[in-house]
Amino acid sequence: MKIVQINTVCNTGSTGKIATDIYAITEQAGYKAYIAYGRGTAPANMRGFKIGNPLDFGCHVLTNFFLGKSGFGSKYVTIKFLKWLDDIKPDILHLHNLHGFYLHVGILFEYIKSHNIPVVWTLHDCWPLTGQCAYFDYAGCDKWQTSCHHCPIYRSDYPYSLFCDNSYNNYIVKRELFTKVQNMVIVTPSNWLADIVKKSYLQKYSVSVIPNGINLQLFCPADNKSSNNASYNHAFTTPRIILGVANVWSKSKGLKFFLQLSNMLDQTYHIVLIGLSAKQQSQIQAKYNGRITALTRTFNQQELVSWYQNAFVYVNPTLEDNFPTTNLEALACGTPVITFKSGGSPESITKQCGIVVEKGNIVQLKNAILALEENGEITSSACRKQALKYERNIQFKQYITIYKQLAP
Repeated sequence: MKIVQINTVCNTGSTGKIATDIYAITEQAGYKAYIAYGRGTAPANMRGFKIGNPLDFGCHVLTNFFLGKSGFGSKYVTIKFLKWLDDIKPDILHLHNLHGFYLHVGILFEYIKSHNIPVVWTLHDCWPLTGQCAYFDYAGCDKWQTSCHHCPIYRSDYPYSLFCDNSYNNYIVKRELFTKVQNMVIVTPSNWLADIVKKSYLQKYSVSVIPNGINLQLFCPADNKSSNNASYNHAFTTPRIILGVANVWSKSKGLKFFLQLSNMLDQTYHIVLIGLSAKQQSQIQAKYNGRITALTRTFNQQELVSWYQNAFVYVNPTLEDNFPTTNLEALACGTPVITFKSGGSPESITKQCGIVVEKGNIVQLKNAILALEENGEITSSACRKQALKYERNIQFKQYITIYKQLAP
């Protein structure tokens, strides 16, 4: 059986790592795996196809900026990619993120329909069921349930459209394209997104929940954490590190809450933020020097692990999210998580490994951090035990079962 995955990136970012892990598990199961991707590079030992080039990417971005057509650029590179697919003759297409300015979804789905290829589509956000946005929680919008129009965030949220609100036309076209696949299974990493799908125009398809998996050999406790089975006291050093990690610190990721916390907590706490843009880093260093350590994105996985291991707590004040792998990474390193009750973020948290507070409530967030010192129920061993449920082989082997069910 030949399985071709399609994603914006390969082997980088949360979705790229997920696709790479699924590739490995597919190969271990005796199938032939391929990855098609839009940006970056794939490991040399992987069978892959890079869709597009920097010039096409730029043209697609401009198409969206001026016309609001994210996912409807990149016509010629998509046709070239489909010629490659003709040679591969895949038994199953496994779709991930199709937005990302590298693919024409109209041409792709017409190809899927005409060739009647079975599809697994893992939704990492809500873009497949809206006319514009990847998430709508922050905007408090529910138009996606009927028909998107007059999008309140088309200029401010990814994928940005600066000059044209094309959400209505996009919604109609995407609904027409995505609901004509004869043989498709939708996969969501969270129960929250599964419920969203069941209210959308994709509701006719079977929905399976497969949580994200992580590498538990890489993300693991330091020795002092793994030996602590009694109580949560391993990180009671001064200052106690409050860690935040994001690929992009957009407004919806909750950066402002860390800035507020820096003025609400005393000097026994210190905030470390990873993944900031150079501009954000410069601004924070200028205004919050001594209270916040501002770091840009790191591609050194061991460095990231070290930050998780040495953190007092991992704080994820996201205002909209699917099923954050950063929560799992922190837990795997024996570090508790505090997050807002937002999207699927709370689904990996139990009372033994973290605290969930009301979305946007900065006072509850601060009090939860302070309460960790008095909370004898939360332990490092419980954090690690919870993370064991999300071992990548355990989670992603469930895709093999779906492939077998879909295979012609």
